[in-house]
Amino acid sequence: MADPILVTNTVRIPGEAIRFKAVRAGGAGGQNVNKVSSKVELRIDLTAIEGLPEDALIRLRVALRNRLDAEGLWMIVSDRTRDQLKNLEDAREKAAEAVRAALVRPVPRKATRPTKGSKERRLESKKRVSQTKLRRRGDFE
Repeated sequence: MADPILVTNTVRIPGEAIRFKAVRAGGAGGQNVNKVSSKVELRIDLTAIEGLPEDALIRLRVALRNRLDAEGLWMIVSDRTRDQLKNLEDAREKAAEAVRAALVRPVPRKATRPTKGSKERRLESKKRVSQTKLRRRGDFE
């Protein structure tokens, strides 16, 4: 069982919700790559995150929709370094950052009217395109 990840004072990912797996990483590293399992895969059960409001859970699911596996677990991969423990800490920090980002409510957009300048630029652009198309017409009589 993994250590819990403290996201904020009220939100934490319990150790029971985290699955850890070390695998061989590709890329640079010479023969070390073929011998050492330094790449880290964390899988986190989103429903087990404690203290996460429902709206934040929805935002998190939307943000992570491409990183959920068939079981619905969130998969985080880290192979930044050649050290397994550093990669594990990196993956845990990635998880905490993503949950923190989901806790922030987006500011609702306030509808505004177009400015006078933007209206004029749009109409001027339309006139320019119209003139270009008129000039392309040949006099075929």
